[in-house]
Formats: sequence, structure tokens, C-alpha cells
Amino acid sequence: MTRHVFNCIEGHTEGMPVRMVIAGAPSLKGETMSERRTHFVAQYDWIRRTLMLEPRGHSHMSGTIFYPPMREDSDFSLLFIETSGCLPMCGHATLGSITFALEAGLIEPKVPGVVVVDVPAGQIHATYTRNGDKVSSVCFTNVPSFLLHRDLTIDFPPLGSLNVDIAYGGNFYPIIEVQPNFPGCEHFSPQQLLEWGRDIQGLINRTVEVVHPQNPAIRGVNHCMWTGSPLSGESQGRAVVIAGSSLIDRSPCGTGSSARVAQRFARGWLAQGAAYRHESLIGSYFIGRVAQQLELEDGRKAIRPSIEGRAWITGRAEFMVDDTQPWWDGFSLEDFAAPASTQETSL
Repeated sequence: MTRHVFNCIEGHTEGMPVRMVIAGAPSLKGETMSERRTHFVAQYDWIRRTLMLEPRGHSHMSGTIFYPPMREDSDFSLLFIETSGCLPMCGHATLGSITFALEAGLIEPKVPGVVVVDVPAGQIHATYTRNGDKVSSVCFTNVPSFLLHRDLTIDFPPLGSLNVDIAYGGNFYPIIEVQPNFPGCEHFSPQQLLEWGRDIQGLINRTVEVVHPQNPAIRGVNHCMWTGSPLSGESQGRAVVIAGSSLIDRSPCGTGSSARVAQRFARGWLAQGAAYRHESLIGSYFIGRVAQQLELEDGRKAIRPSIEGRAWITGRAEFMVDDTQPWWDGFSLEDFAAPASTQETSL
């Protein structure tokens, strides 16, 4: 029998779960968090499955693993884990993990009011405000974000011809704005958007080359963003973000909001420094801005977006895992689904 114990801080960022592993994680090899992510995926993906999937997690679970800093000018490092995989970057989990690390006393920032985090997508800088022991908000400046493909036309049989942009904000996002064949996310159920989002990911990955111009290890789409009318008159936009095959983001999604800010700036719809209050499915919100304009090595125009949001600790947990347990490394109901060719059609 092999037994492992993982100690975690539990919480959420604007409604989206964050389970931060603070003890029990393996040592990883690599000079950067990107290299260490590769090592984790190759050797330790069972930890992601164990802590994110059932019976310890659920189909919409998301989390991080807390590590020491990689660089002298950083305060700590993060690895992102969720049901859909080990991501290069996750905005809501960054906001949550910074909040948790500060409130739990896991870090003492080198510069008061500023936190620097090493993540697989690069180095993240954040500022925060406190009200006593509570961190009331965190604002991080994300990795360079940009519009990769503009005005793609895809043939999506459930809706017809769709105009799609693909933007990068730490992950790649097909963004479906309101248009004749898509009146807005508010007109469809979350389950319908999930199913369509999963199908659009597959369609784009089969037909469109989506590769980061500076990091070919970041390729393909594992997300989809459906947009619509905001619930609050104070907001400028709303989105339902689908991750992988089963996850619907309850928050507005940090990397998704970054991608949308980059898309809107590239299209001339958002001025540098202007606030873009971006709502989620449930009405929670992040505030995005264009913090800086820059140019990538291939000459592509890009920005560094800032994303501001709130997070809350809801508890602590200790998870015990040994390989004598049934489903010790987690499961998803999708693991037991019949192949599409054998499924019955309901009328």
C-alpha cells in the first residue's frame, strides 16, 4: 500500500472553487514552472485527478499547488490543476491563492502590498488591499495577451455559421460574441452551452492551427467563451466560460477575462486604462483593464491586462489517499459513458 496525505486550504474566487494544496505535493524537476508543469503532467497527474475529480472533488473543481518561489524576486510559485488538466495559467485560482497565502500567513511579501508569483505561463505581479485580517481584493497583471485569430467563420450545425475570434490570456479562448445565429448566453441553459462549448473546442482543434507564437508547447483550445448581456447595469459584458468537457466557470474566468480584454482592445472596443467589468454566469464579476501595450517577438501586438477580483477562505481539508481504495485516483462519470455510436437517441 502507498499512502499519501494532502493538506489543503478550501475557498472560492467570485463563486468558483479553489482548493490550494499546501502540504503533500511532490518535488518537481525543472528550471521554470513550465518545465515543472511538464514533469508533473508526466509523472504526477494522478494527484490532479485524485484531488479534482470525484469522490474528493466534482466535475467543476479547480485548484492549485503551492510551491516555494523559483526566482529571488518572487514570493511563491503555483501549479494549476483542475478537472480539464494542468493549465499554464488560471486567473481565478491566482486571485484565490494569493488571498489564501496572505490570510493564512504562508508568505510575507518582499514588497508590502505587492505579490510576485511564478506560474507555468510566466511571472505574475499582483497588488492587494487588506481590511484587517481580510484581503478585500487582489489585482494581478497577467502574461502578454493577444488576439490570435480574428473573424474566423466556422460551420457549427446546431447554430449555423458563426463568427469567432480566438484570443490568448494565459489560455486560448474561442470567443463567440452576440450575432445573428447566437443571440446571447442568456437565451440558453448552462448545460446546452457546456455541450456546445465542448463541441466547438473539438471542431476548432480539428480545423484551425492554434499555437502560441513564443511557446509552441501552448497549443490548441481547451476552453470556449459564450458572451451575452450583463445582469447588472454597472457591467459592460458577461460570459459563460466552458473548460474542457465538463467544467462551467462560476467566476468570469481570469484568463478568459484577460483574453476578452485583449480582443476588445485589438478591435478598438476598449481604451487603455478603461475599466471593463466582466460578469459571470452567476453575476459575479472581475474588473479588467489594459495595463500595458507591447509587441511580441514575431511583431504581433499584445497587451498586459490587469484583472481584479475577490476571494474567500471557506475551510481547510486533509485528504488521505492510498491505492487500496476503489477509485483512489478519482473518476468522472464521463469515464463510464457509452461510445457515441452506441448511445440511444431519445425522442
